[in-house]
Amino acid sequence: MGTHHYNLSEQFEFTGKAKTLSIVGIVIGILTIAYGLFFNHEHAHAMHERTYANLLLMGYYFACVCMSATFFLAVQFVAQAGWSASILRVPQAMAKNLPLAAIILIAIISAGLFTHNLYHHWADPALLDKGSDSYDKLIDGKSAFLNIPFFLTRQFLFLGSYSIFSYFVTKWSYNEDLSGGLESYRKSFKYSCVFLVIYGFTTPVFAFDTIMSLEAHWFSTMFGWYNFASMWVSTLAIIAIVIILLKKAGYMSWVNNSHLHNLGQFIFGFSIFWTYVWFAQFLLIYYANMSEETVYFHKRFNSYEFWFYLNLVLNFLSPLLLLMDRDNKRSVNILLTVSIIVVCGHWVDYYQMIMPGVFEFGPKDGSGFGILEIGIAAGFVGLFTYTTLSALSKKPLVAKNHPFLQESLHHQL
Repeated sequence: MGTHHYNLSEQFEFTGKAKTLSIVGIVIGILTIAYGLFFNHEHAHAMHERTYANLLLMGYYFACVCMSATFFLAVQFVAQAGWSASILRVPQAMAKNLPLAAIILIAIISAGLFTHNLYHHWADPALLDKGSDSYDKLIDGKSAFLNIPFFLTRQFLFLGSYSIFSYFVTKWSYNEDLSGGLESYRKSFKYSCVFLVIYGFTTPVFAFDTIMSLEAHWFSTMFGWYNFASMWVSTLAIIAIVIILLKKAGYMSWVNNSHLHNLGQFIFGFSIFWTYVWFAQFLLIYYANMSEETVYFHKRFNSYEFWFYLNLVLNFLSPLLLLMDRDNKRSVNILLTVSIIVVCGHWVDYYQMIMPGVFEFGPKDGSGFGILEIGIAAGFVGLFTYTTLSALSKKPLVAKNHPFLQESLHHQL
């Protein structure tokens, strides 16, 4: 196959239905948030908490996808991977969203802290007052780590360091287009090595802080890797969705079934890894039968039973059964379908992580599924789509001076 068939200066035009729908989604999200926070409701406090819980869910999902897109880029550079050289513009566009996603997530967390709608299991000063009826010895013992100034400082440090790298790794790739040579690639390789060390040690702590501390009496050493698996496989699925939809729209003609096969293998493999970590966490807690640990799954069995089992169906059974076959991994429509299921499935996964920490008894306590969940999710999907496709439209769809581009253009499995 000759490379002269490909237009390596091809650029995506962000117009028409995609742009309109993304803006509509953003508007729906804003109106839904306003409805949840500012309208008079019979159970106003529960409605406010539910709005904040959904904002945390989608803000965390948005940030994790952008973080993992940056991680995807770093892995490709450190592995000196050739197969992915022609598709890097998609994760780069996602990674460019990270500073915005970080600001949004920190704003949600800060507002949730100071309005007492989130993290009230440890952020309430009365829990540390030995003269108060609310005094909690366990929380007092964790207060050196779980206190508002240190908590927010960690959020700024983690998200800030990830954002700085996402900025530079995309900048160097675009510089490579302009100047050629290997200088930008060498920088990307060197700083990717540093980033992966930082990312590997800090993402578990980021997950402990942002999600696990919603239930501050409970802890699991597996929780950080469980979150990593979730954010990683959902990012791979989103990369696959964007590439397939671009290909269906007539762009990225160089992407072939072998590229899709690679993405399908990753989605399949890391869906199994997610299930392994999920089950390992469950089995250790179930087998130990310690009351302070089993309460985590007890709540999810009793008040969130439907979501508990749906989580396994969407994130384990669907990828397992639909992507096990080699031909299915190479099928545009099957891979697109599975990727959409996985993205929706990990929304359910985050819902399972977050809602029982805010609403212990499910709908009886104020949680549920309805306009707030749908509207806020639509808003963040619209925002992600708008920012990602806007970034994608500003540069050519292929890194034409990437040293392994020819290998990627002729990639065959």
